[in-house]
Amino acid sequence: MSALPNAHEALLRNRDLIRGRLALIGLSDAALLSRLPAGGLAMTEHAGVFAQFPVLKGWLPAFGYDDQALQSASADTVVVFLPKARAELTFRLELARWLADDGARLILIGEKREGIAGAVRQLKEVAPDAAKVDSARHCQVWLAESFTPVSAFDLEAWMQWHAVECAGVNVDVAGLPGIFSDGELDDGTAMLLRSLAEQPLSRGHALDFACGAGVIGSWLQCWQQAQGIEPSPVDAVDVQSQAVICAKATYANARALGDVVASDGLAGVTRKYRAIVTNPPFHAGVRTDISMTERFLQQAAVHLQPGGELRLVANSFLPYEALMAKCIGPVTRLQSDKRFTVYSARRR
Repeated sequence: MSALPNAHEALLRNRDLIRGRLALIGLSDAALLSRLPAGGLAMTEHAGVFAQFPVLKGWLPAFGYDDQALQSASADTVVVFLPKARAELTFRLELARWLADDGARLILIGEKREGIAGAVRQLKEVAPDAAKVDSARHCQVWLAESFTPVSAFDLEAWMQWHAVECAGVNVDVAGLPGIFSDGELDDGTAMLLRSLAEQPLSRGHALDFACGAGVIGSWLQCWQQAQGIEPSPVDAVDVQSQAVICAKATYANARALGDVVASDGLAGVTRKYRAIVTNPPFHAGVRTDISMTERFLQQAAVHLQPGGELRLVANSFLPYEALMAKCIGPVTRLQSDKRFTVYSARRR
């Protein structure tokens, strides 16, 4: 039996804390479900984890914060796993209080290196009497038996809008807690957008991989429109539920064209594109992890038309140029500084 993430192992060690109807928020390994004694609700915001959910009697799967399986006052024990983005913890705790029935207990589990000590302050804002009940697997387990449920969980109330400007083109972008670069245009994406203005893509259907809140696809179409060019559709894909929710809202607000879908890598993509653009992630929790981008590069050529372009921005220290040349074709550096580089590769 393969090892589970430390936080999941810590829950198994404390399974006696579970009573009544169970809800798990932030599941990161679907294998946990078969090792728990009973069913319940299991929510993940990761499309790859959701795709691996086994069909188990008694378990109700949910993808993200807008899944219809999430129902008010439906749980007697709510387990919240600590997210990597601290802002998302407040979001998860609000969902937990909405899922909780009267008299429910709330369990927070997280690794020490991921900041569980600081997260406890957020927990105590909604459950002042919360107490640590275990410390194991490099994790802490906190239990709250006295907190006030909430009667509503409204995504619209949590969504924040901010303006992004680059090359004289403005786009309003939606944001939710936990999304990448929420509230600002990160420097890497800004360099990528400048390259799109200065060295435009060939006309044709494009894909934004790891789209986040939909900045690249919506901005590109607004820029094309400002140049008097009929906008080309830009499909958008991301592994995270909040990203897909926000990208759909951003696209709708900008009247941008293209499908926005949840997918782990390119598993959910079937079309071939004239261009693929991306600012891919390179962190998994607190660790540098480029494996997602490596898998993406290996798959990308299949989804590019002959002669199609892959344009990618990344931290300059990451070893992507050789991988792009191997997987796609000849690589050109379009823009670069001490922090970021924009690469362009053409499919052979």
